[in-house]
Amino acid sequence: MNTASPADASRDSASADAAHMDIQAALTFIVPQTEKPYFESAALTGGEPKVHFKTEARSVTIRNMRERADDLSLDTHGFKLLSSPTRVVDLYDDAEVLSTYQAELQALLTQATGADRAIIFDATRRSDAPQGAANPDGQRGPADRVHVDYTVLSGPKRARDALGDAEVDRVLASGGRIAQINVWRPISGPVKRTPLALADAQSISAAERVATEQRFPDRVGEIYQIAYGAQQRWYWAPEMSRDEVILIKGWDSLDDGRARFAPHGAFQLPHQDPHAPSRESIEVRTYVIFEHDNANAA
Repeated sequence: MNTASPADASRDSASADAAHMDIQAALTFIVPQTEKPYFESAALTGGEPKVHFKTEARSVTIRNMRERADDLSLDTHGFKLLSSPTRVVDLYDDAEVLSTYQAELQALLTQATGADRAIIFDATRRSDAPQGAANPDGQRGPADRVHVDYTVLSGPKRARDALGDAEVDRVLASGGRIAQINVWRPISGPVKRTPLALADAQSISAAERVATEQRFPDRVGEIYQIAYGAQQRWYWAPEMSRDEVILIKGWDSLDDGRARFAPHGAFQLPHQDPHAPSRESIEVRTYVIFEHDNANAA
């Protein structure tokens, strides 16, 4: 006997529609201001980040990237959806992430981009459950303001921190290239709430990338918050599984017209079911190194 209620049927129908169609949903943008904006990181506050600038919610069309997946690329759009099963049983196990998962991602990145090697320097778990997701430096929730993780200043600076001055200088002096890429994966799936939206990097103007200080206990970083623009093109991957990843470019040492910065941020689905399983994800930050710029990223 079918005991589903009309509300259950409505949610199921909305979920099925969302899996196949472009949607309208609200994203959170920065409101541009005269002074340089800043926020205090979760590592500094010990809880939620403390934001010292205004934001606004704007309803935008978010396109289904699955219908266009073969045409999307890191160098043109700034992101790419890939099938990439993992042998890791527990992505909350730091030891497994440091060993098995990092080796998997290094192989994935060199194959997907044509890079000579990939260096992994950070990993963060996130959850939209009330308590967030456990990390060595504290609990983390979804990053719901659209942003880019690095800027023209912080991208190369973080590369020097992660790779060393001598290695960065050697690669660039010999005609090589360095790109920062995040690997975003659901810890469990399919993702039924608070998915990730990503912008076609070509649709974001330089004026819409607002350099913002990110303050940590021991340093000050810089990211781009994104201001709204009517011409922006946003995408999402409905109901991502644990066997899928999105590669997201955060910075590229070459400024030759290719995508360098891919804005992204979490958002609430229309008619999102509050009883659906929490969105849990892990994002791994990497630098990929091309000894010679003889291959474009995927």
